[in-house]
Amino acid sequence: MQLVLLCLVMLKLTPAFATTLNDAYGGDPGCPLGNGIYRHTCPEAEAIIFYWVERAVSEDSRMAASLLRLHFHDCFVNGCDASVLLDDTQDFVGEKTAGPNLNSLRGFEVIDKIKSELELLCPQTVSCADILATAARDSVLLSGGPIWEVQMGRKDSITASKDAANNNIPGPNSTVDVLVAKFENLGLTLKDMVALSGAHTIGKARCTTFSSRLQSSSDSENIDFIASLQQLCSGSDNGNVVAHLDLATPATFDNQYFVNLLSGEGLLPSDQTLVNGNDQTRQIVENYVENPLAFFEDFKHSMLKMGNLGSPSNGQIRRDCRTVN
Repeated sequence: MQLVLLCLVMLKLTPAFATTLNDAYGGDPGCPLGNGIYRHTCPEAEAIIFYWVERAVSEDSRMAASLLRLHFHDCFVNGCDASVLLDDTQDFVGEKTAGPNLNSLRGFEVIDKIKSELELLCPQTVSCADILATAARDSVLLSGGPIWEVQMGRKDSITASKDAANNNIPGPNSTVDVLVAKFENLGLTLKDMVALSGAHTIGKARCTTFSSRLQSSSDSENIDFIASLQQLCSGSDNGNVVAHLDLATPATFDNQYFVNLLSGEGLLPSDQTLVNGNDQTRQIVENYVENPLAFFEDFKHSMLKMGNLGSPSNGQIRRDCRTVN
């Protein structure tokens, strides 16, 4: 009870006094995430985040997938703490140059613009981690997907881990067993893994990430689809060539991704393995094909579950998402 009261009191304090009280208790008192956290301290927060996300997506529809991916790659490394946004310093190497992120993650400038406006309106109040979680939700909504109420109250980390990014984030060539293990390490289930994989219904991937699909000669593969990929990626400099993760409805958040998998048209090996590598995951895929609303409901639930992955006990509200205060 005392913890809950302390959390409620801190929400109504000025940023400076809240920081002083926070320090007096030895860091973050462990406040749980909740709804309406910024209702009194920064009531315009969600509207500002939505404005900038909508603007970015209208200029580049691919940005929706990029912002969603930023949130994923953040949460898979020591929880949803905005560590993925930190630039390298003399004290640590950040996560931006890790294998899964280098020349791949986008959207940092959008987050910078959101943070800059929020700092003018309500200084040191809205965390970068909460911005990432909200921008991910808004990206899904703007792409035609479901909406949910983002739980807020995350703190931003004061360090990052390139090694953890390399080890924890699932790769495009992962098998079902590897995918399940990496998700279970975070407390996420096999069903969460399949539902969250549905995020690949929007966005693009480089030829280098699905090169093993180009070599496939299995009788169970979609030969025409593989041939189209081979043609797309046939150039000598295919490192910058990208393909839609979902060719049918590339900018729409729907269940077409799962339809594609049953047709052998999963772009990444880690996508196609959901139907070729495990009976359990295939059954879930088939359910999402038949019942798109089930996919939307499970995706919302799993996003909230992933979004609750631990915030650092010694975290802060960064003034600049790229650097520690």
